[in-house]
Amino acid sequence: MTNPLDAPDTPAGSGRPEAARVTAAALPALQRRTSVVLIASQILGGLGVPIGIALAPVLATEVSGSEALSGLAPTASVAGTALLSLPLAALMTSRGRRPGLVLAYLIGALGAGLVVVSTLVESFPLLLLGMAAFGAGSSANLQARFAAADLAEPDRRARAISTVIWATTIGSVLGPNIAAPVGRLFRGTAISEEAGPFFFAAGIFLLAAVVVGALLRPDPLLTARALAPQDDGSPAGRSLRAGIAAVRASPMARLALVTVAVSHTTMVSIMVMTPVDLGHHGAGLQLIGLVISGHIMGMYAFSPVMGWLSDRFGRLAVIGLAAGLLCCAALLAGTAGPSHGQTAAGLFLLGLGWSAGLVAGSALLTDSVPQAARAAVQGLSDLTMNTAAGIGGAVAGVIVARASYGWLNAVGACLLLPMAALALRRALTRPTTTAPGPGPGPGPGPRARLRPTRPGSSDGTTRGAR
Repeated sequence: MTNPLDAPDTPAGSGRPEAARVTAAALPALQRRTSVVLIASQILGGLGVPIGIALAPVLATEVSGSEALSGLAPTASVAGTALLSLPLAALMTSRGRRPGLVLAYLIGALGAGLVVVSTLVESFPLLLLGMAAFGAGSSANLQARFAAADLAEPDRRARAISTVIWATTIGSVLGPNIAAPVGRLFRGTAISEEAGPFFFAAGIFLLAAVVVGALLRPDPLLTARALAPQDDGSPAGRSLRAGIAAVRASPMARLALVTVAVSHTTMVSIMVMTPVDLGHHGAGLQLIGLVISGHIMGMYAFSPVMGWLSDRFGRLAVIGLAAGLLCCAALLAGTAGPSHGQTAAGLFLLGLGWSAGLVAGSALLTDSVPQAARAAVQGLSDLTMNTAAGIGGAVAGVIVARASYGWLNAVGACLLLPMAALALRRALTRPTTTAPGPGPGPGPGPRARLRPTRPGSSDGTTRGAR
């Protein structure tokens, strides 16, 4: 007998064969298998992406000869992540998660190679192009969190997202710290110590593509769609326009979109200029790597806690926690000056606030829109958050060059006001009972409670959206 979990995928639009091959009884095993594959890919992706975070501003300064342009390299990476969000979402919409993730890792590997070449020919435009393509690695890591939620029960959705985010901790903490040792391997060669780790990152991204391409079967998104009773298989319901319409129809989805975008923008804007500020106060590459490692540990290591809190106490409570943590982070980092320990503490809290905002916002976004529109809405979310962060990163370099790192943190704290205001408004007007978000299975989870919805509203949220 054929194991339904080993059956090949069938592209969307060719009927619902996965529903016949994967039964509701097989979903827990498939979810566990999917999580294992995504965890493996996140560990690998986590090794590669932080190298760009730690070294891109340094390379930009060296290649361009201008510190004012240092923020453009990480900004190019964020912009690349944003620009690739919609094409990858379109590919996932029609073909599933696996092809989109594989393509993203391959583009990221190509970008890492271009960064190395740009340092050899001393071309700043080529460096920016390479960093833009390198951002595809971040796209893959970000989209993996939604792949983890595809088959999860509504009341465990945040924990499923947070588990995959947590897996990035292993690679992300190691990544910046191995940058210096890997760089030293290139001493005496044409490749500089700062560019050498990008050569390593290219190989890591290629390996992640192989893992996802070979093992993420059957595809979680296609399986979830096939098993969802409200999904008629029509591709028209999965277009970007349908995703925008779904967000506009749901107040909770709008809050989720703002939360993810603001949390990410605040984090990126402060984080990309921290290595430059540390350098101003005498920090070397090794110390910068340690500070960034602590920041990334805050981003990923405690995400299961944020997932549990979000499922247990509600998405809105954790969104409020995110706003508080990010504000404290900006205060600490912005007033640190030559105190490297205080900067490290601020960057750790910055990562922790980002984790709370991303986990709760992503879960709330998935809760609040219909199954057929989810891939498009998730692509729209990543486009919005990375576009906003790209603008923030570009402006961050100018603020630091013309004012100070402290002023940058003050501006970052001000960005949190609209997110906090929207969360407070939704908390004050939330309904007393809730309904389960549309999940992959044939009906609501056993612990779900129903509530009536307003006519024309698609704001079906889980009990976690309290």
